[in-house]
Amino acid sequence: MDKKMRQHFLLIAFGVILYACLMNLEHVFHTLENVGQIFLPVISGLILSFVLNVPLNGFDKLYTKLFDKLSLKPKESLILTLSLLSTFGAILLVFVLIVTMVVPELISSIKSVVWVVQHKIPQWIALLAEHNIDTTWLNEQLTFLNFNQIDFEQILKNVLTGAGSVLNSALGVASSTINVFVTVGFTIVISIYVLLGKKTLGRQCKKLLYAHTKIDIADKICYVAGLINQTYSKFLSGQCIEAIILGFLIYLSFLLFKIPYASLIGVLTGVLSFIPYIGAFSACFIGAILVLMINPLQALISIVVYQVVQFIENQFIYPQVVGGSVGLSPLWTLVAVLIGGNLFGILGMIFFIPLTAVFYQLLREFTNRRIEQKQLGDKIKE
Repeated sequence: MDKKMRQHFLLIAFGVILYACLMNLEHVFHTLENVGQIFLPVISGLILSFVLNVPLNGFDKLYTKLFDKLSLKPKESLILTLSLLSTFGAILLVFVLIVTMVVPELISSIKSVVWVVQHKIPQWIALLAEHNIDTTWLNEQLTFLNFNQIDFEQILKNVLTGAGSVLNSALGVASSTINVFVTVGFTIVISIYVLLGKKTLGRQCKKLLYAHTKIDIADKICYVAGLINQTYSKFLSGQCIEAIILGFLIYLSFLLFKIPYASLIGVLTGVLSFIPYIGAFSACFIGAILVLMINPLQALISIVVYQVVQFIENQFIYPQVVGGSVGLSPLWTLVAVLIGGNLFGILGMIFFIPLTAVFYQLLREFTNRRIEQKQLGDKIKE
């Protein structure tokens, strides 16, 4: 079979397969879903290793410099193992610090909310009644908060009657929980193996690529892969720095204006700020509700202070730290967030910035190369 006949045969086969898939889309999607479930731990492990590779490289450089100063030459595997342990240790330390700061504030918040429900709401109802405002609906809702009026005997009968369905639901939840833990466990294990063997895996992928593709195509693929890795590494580093800066600014501002829950709202801001532009608004909303339970006037002040700090951060800090880290101007950073959010939601907002930076870099190089080929450099400068 000559080359032309083989191309025609492949084209016909592709058309037949495409037609069969279009006629059985439901089965195709079901099959893809099953395949995705099977490979979910592998895919999740690769994504996790890609993210953890950023701090791991930082620790790797740190330990390399340290051993050079001590005139020691340990094996690369030892440095890599120390870097991996340090990465997981740093993540655990951050988690412990967040829990240590958030849990006491959450307990205090719950206590204050309970106190408000018990003392403040009746006062507000009386105030509304004085102004001839009907509060019947509010009193009906508040009866659910009165434990003395709850029929525990009837609740017990309902629980016993539906014990079978409850047991089935509990077993379903337990099974789902076990599956989640198993998936998470395999994800972590796979990410560890990928990180420990990343140089070997990289070398094997290059061998396969250069062995089965043309050299110029393989060079372009390697260049784009390196650009993506470099851009996403800078983006994740910049995003972490930006989250710390914004959370610290909110914390200091709330302390300055003596607004309650300064540490809690600061931590929430730092965590949610990984969602560009939108996450901080969510933290502001949650913080305003918590402060409202204590003092309505302070809640208004908290919103004003938060918005001022966020405006300054969005206009001057975020574009410079995150946008500058990936080589995007503030304008294109904002455009990337808007487009990514509209197309893919929260995940699109987070990952569309480095993706746009990659396309921007490739388009700029291609454009500059075409301008040089056409010898239009002098005309562009005019």
